[in-house]
Amino acid sequence: MHVADKNESIALNGLTEEEVKKSRETHGPNTLYLQPKRQLGKLLFEVAGEPMFLLLVLGCGLYFFLGDKTEAWLMAASILFVITIEIVQELRSEKALRALREYSQPKVTVIRNGFRVEIPSSDLVVGDLMVFSEGERLAADGRVVQYNDLSIDESVLTGESLPVNKTQAEGENQLYQGTVVASGQGVGVVTAVGHQTAFGKLGKSIESIESEPTPLQNQINRFVKLMMLIGLVAFVLVFIVNYLYVNSVVAALLFSLSFGLALIPEEIPVAFTTFMALGAYRMTRKNVLVKQPKTVESLGSATVICLDKTGTITENQMSVAEVVDVAGDGKVLEYAMWASEPEPFDAMEKAIHAAYGEQTMRDKRPDFQLFHEYPLSGKPPMMTHLHRNTTGDRVIATKGAVERIMRVCGLDHKKQEEIHDRVGKLTASGYRVLGVASAVWTDDEFPNEQDDFPWVFQGLVALFDPPKQNIHEVFKQFYRAGIQVKMITGDHAGTALNIARESGLRIGHAAPLTGEAVMNLPEDVLREKVGETVVFARMFPEAKLRVVEALKANGEVVAMTGDGVNDGPALKAAQIGVAMGRRGTEVAKGAASMVLLNDDLGGMVVAIENGRRIYANLRKAIRYIISIHIPIVLTVVLPLVFGWTYLHMLTPIHVIFLELIMDPTCAVAFENEPTEPQLMTNKPRKANSPLFTGNELLFSVLQGLILTAGVMGVYHYAIWKGASEAETRTFVFTTMLAGNIFLTFANRSFEHTIAKTFFYKNRNIPVIALITIALLAAVLFVPWVNGLFKLGQVSMSDIAICLLTALVSVAWFEVWKALTFRKSVKQVAEPKI
Repeated sequence: MHVADKNESIALNGLTEEEVKKSRETHGPNTLYLQPKRQLGKLLFEVAGEPMFLLLVLGCGLYFFLGDKTEAWLMAASILFVITIEIVQELRSEKALRALREYSQPKVTVIRNGFRVEIPSSDLVVGDLMVFSEGERLAADGRVVQYNDLSIDESVLTGESLPVNKTQAEGENQLYQGTVVASGQGVGVVTAVGHQTAFGKLGKSIESIESEPTPLQNQINRFVKLMMLIGLVAFVLVFIVNYLYVNSVVAALLFSLSFGLALIPEEIPVAFTTFMALGAYRMTRKNVLVKQPKTVESLGSATVICLDKTGTITENQMSVAEVVDVAGDGKVLEYAMWASEPEPFDAMEKAIHAAYGEQTMRDKRPDFQLFHEYPLSGKPPMMTHLHRNTTGDRVIATKGAVERIMRVCGLDHKKQEEIHDRVGKLTASGYRVLGVASAVWTDDEFPNEQDDFPWVFQGLVALFDPPKQNIHEVFKQFYRAGIQVKMITGDHAGTALNIARESGLRIGHAAPLTGEAVMNLPEDVLREKVGETVVFARMFPEAKLRVVEALKANGEVVAMTGDGVNDGPALKAAQIGVAMGRRGTEVAKGAASMVLLNDDLGGMVVAIENGRRIYANLRKAIRYIISIHIPIVLTVVLPLVFGWTYLHMLTPIHVIFLELIMDPTCAVAFENEPTEPQLMTNKPRKANSPLFTGNELLFSVLQGLILTAGVMGVYHYAIWKGASEAETRTFVFTTMLAGNIFLTFANRSFEHTIAKTFFYKNRNIPVIALITIALLAAVLFVPWVNGLFKLGQVSMSDIAICLLTALVSVAWFEVWKALTFRKSVKQVAEPKI
């Protein structure tokens, strides 16, 4: 490695802790954009602009104007409750998002106190020695102090597509934050951090960019806006009807307020934000980092998973299984070692170094230094290293794909056939096979291309990387969930097929497709081929990207795994880019929307299951909101429209009370519901499918209408009995509150009855139910609370009638589920003849 000072040596001890502290105080943290924590005042301002809050303030003001101070102060207390609930939910979601940002913050290796340590990039300070290698994104501006064939991709700053070589020479030693190490490795001293970097001065920050709303967000926003528009029109009509009855603008406004409060589905956007943020945060506890909550939405609709072989399907713990000496001088393994990095980080090169160390009688590595390098490149790829010792002796070695090495060595046809046969036998055993060659070059000027050395074919090195122990079960779960699995690898087709079979991949009859074939096929033919092909071999970045784009064109929702610099375009193109946390490069992690922190593909199963669970629970919550709002709205409207005996059964106080129960039921109880048994055996939902089908929406409306019938039934029963307005209101309110509890339990599943869902593990449901029961008891039996809600005293038998009516108004759904489930089981058990 080249060292940047006159004596070709430098004491790389780095900063001490005291120096780090002083530097941070002087130059600040290494953050381009620090998203400020929202202050309480700002949160209050946002809540104050919501329609629900404005209606509550209007109601409170009207009560004060009419001199009804008891109702006015009760409304004021309700406003405080609403504000508290809104702020708690916002802070809960914000806390989860902040935790996600901390998890996703990249790491950087530095030298401090003479030791290499890994720190968050935000902890980097001016004067630090940062260590970097191929595939890493530089975390700060700096100056090269050590380098080894270092080149940097600076296109993010300059737009220049070609990497720039870096040395210690003036004009060639500058390092810039946000640029990517294209090849080699080095050490740099940090000269600027945060806003002082060239990147920071441009004002660029990924965090500061607002992401576009997802299709589901757009659906929800359209639905809420439609409801608010309908609500506004209906509010005006209800106000007119009320005015005709009471002949007072203030009183008419007050009575109409209940209707306005009942019709605004403000819980839905809050539920969406809470579900996605908390869902993404919970996944981090299972070693799955979802960088943006909106990715959760896509996970439930993934239809195809494209997997890299090495380290994803296999253990990434390679060993040299066999060496084939074609040249006959016994130096194949030695040349393979020289063609590897001196300090290997790749599993394959580590295995080659280890095998050389075990085999050699005398280790030559301390005697030679790497002085020139050709990085891994070409199709198929190869890489070349040039070493020399103090006496000027040179070793020139290359390794790479066997086809490429044979081509640059100019082997005759017969020799190529012999080697192909041997490669075929090795790859059929699942081995990864590399070609190895050497060259002699005495000139000080080197060829522009590594192919142009006078190469001599040395032989083959076969390495084995066994499949992961849990991979069979992981694939079974993918297939059970209706998800296709495809292998995309740079390895030989024979190696890929063997590992695919050993791993339990369902190959079918389609032959492997190579990267070269992918690039040559017409678009329509490629779209057909990618649908039926399972194994893609000898793939390179452009070919991977074309496969992903073809799958997307077929209507698939693609999840793509990758770990290298060149995987970035395909990861970015896929709807769900998945990077590996331990061995993935910072470029891959930056391009991906999700990171498997422990490199375990089983995390993808967890992620998909959670994505489906969150989406299913969101649907349950919204259907619950639709169903429970219908009886509230109609209880306000129907007596007015038909001129029944008591016109105003629900005042704003009653509606607010119900809303304060519905909000946590929606955002807290349903969010925590477990995965239903059938969820991971269902086919993935279509990406652009509506949140509900027409039948599902009608069914939720039917639930609400039947509960309304029950509420109106007890209303008329109370009038028939000669009950007063206050007593009738008790009948109505008790039935509606009990119906809300029963509806919560019924909507925990739309397939399974309460006999099964009762045992679902979710402590939030019974807690909220018990709180609701306690509040109902207080409203019914505590005199001063009873008076606040303007309720009358009724007998225990009347309360029993209310509870029974509410139960029957909801329990029909349980009977329907039981009959439907029995019918579906019978259809499965009795195949068609």
